[in-house]
Amino acid sequence: MSKNLFQDIKRVNLEKKDNVFLKPNIPQVDLKKVEDNYEDHAREDIGEQKVGNSRYTLWIIALIAIIFLFFAVSFLFSKATITVVPKTKIISLDQNFSATKDSSADKLQFNLIVISDEESKLIESGEERDFKESATGKVLLYNKFSSAPITLNIDTRLEGSNGKIYKTKVKTTIPGMNKAGIPGKVGVDIYASVPGSEYNSTPLDFKIFGFKGTSKYAKVYGRSVGEISGGLLGKSRQVTEEDKITAQKNIEKSLEIKLFDKAESQIPEGFVLFKDSAFLNIDDTKTSPVSEDGSITITVKGTLYGFIFDQNNLTKKIMVSLLPDETVKDLYISNIKDLVFSLSNKESIIFSDVKDIDFNLSGMPQIVYKFDSGKLVSDLVSRSKSDFNQILLQYPNIDGATLSIKPIWKSSFPDKSEDVKVIVSYP
Repeated sequence: MSKNLFQDIKRVNLEKKDNVFLKPNIPQVDLKKVEDNYEDHAREDIGEQKVGNSRYTLWIIALIAIIFLFFAVSFLFSKATITVVPKTKIISLDQNFSATKDSSADKLQFNLIVISDEESKLIESGEERDFKESATGKVLLYNKFSSAPITLNIDTRLEGSNGKIYKTKVKTTIPGMNKAGIPGKVGVDIYASVPGSEYNSTPLDFKIFGFKGTSKYAKVYGRSVGEISGGLLGKSRQVTEEDKITAQKNIEKSLEIKLFDKAESQIPEGFVLFKDSAFLNIDDTKTSPVSEDGSITITVKGTLYGFIFDQNNLTKKIMVSLLPDETVKDLYISNIKDLVFSLSNKESIIFSDVKDIDFNLSGMPQIVYKFDSGKLVSDLVSRSKSDFNQILLQYPNIDGATLSIKPIWKSSFPDKSEDVKVIVSYP
């Protein structure tokens, strides 16, 4: 900042005395010194102004350099992303097919996936109620009396070695002895003639009560298979038969879902397992003894048999009838797993030994047209952004596409194919 040139000159007040102004003692001013001070200050101001201008110029140059560097680097990292919507078509399907497990050039081939497991569930007892149940079991009856069969009516009384009476549940016939003298035998379900736990028993020997006093009494006999159980009389907390049936159905459904999920996780890439092409076979169902609180545990063992198909081969078979004029290799079905599979003659098929099947597929398959994404990239490299729509017209299997180029001010595609990315927006 410039200084006041006259800051060293003091104001002089004249003193008046007896109407006479007296000249004060005024110091002498060196005018040359004042001029020198003025020149020095002027030079300082000019120097400060020159330094300020130089700094301003340097900042402008630096800013221009940064902007230039930014643009240069951004062009080096130029990227282009094309999001493509392929051509699609939805067609109604309701068609019968045949497939074989053995390899054949003419027929569609299937593979069979087999998975086994079990599922258990604790069934809690309900509220306390009156129960009146007869003990039940199974007996093997023997005919050592003659070679002629012996018929027993329903509710035939059997006398157990425990002195209690049990009855047959159905009418049954005991075969006669063979020529070697080996007695004929037959199994029959029995139940206690009186409800109650006192008829529950370990294995017993039996005689036909009606044959007492005859020669048949000693030679027509029976032995129980396992324990006789289930007899109950009084109040108890028990699982009802209705609850057992409902629980077993739920366990079977849960086991089927569990096995299907396992099967799907093991299917090779490129194969399809339809929801309705998997079938559960119940191998065994066990019910645990009733616990002290009246609850039981039901365990179901089962095996899932699933028909799986090569997706490309199945698509070809479908397309031959639906779109005979199209090139099959340019198509695929995006929702093929949603088609409904229906197996013919399911009741007569032995899944463990099946060789050929007939089935129906129905639904609304969505046909998707393929295109060569690699060729699209090569067609776009180094081309002007304004050529994009014209290039897309050369791809009839593309319904539409959106383009994003970075940096946004770049008006052309990158020069390298690896910097051009194609994303297919599949339905």
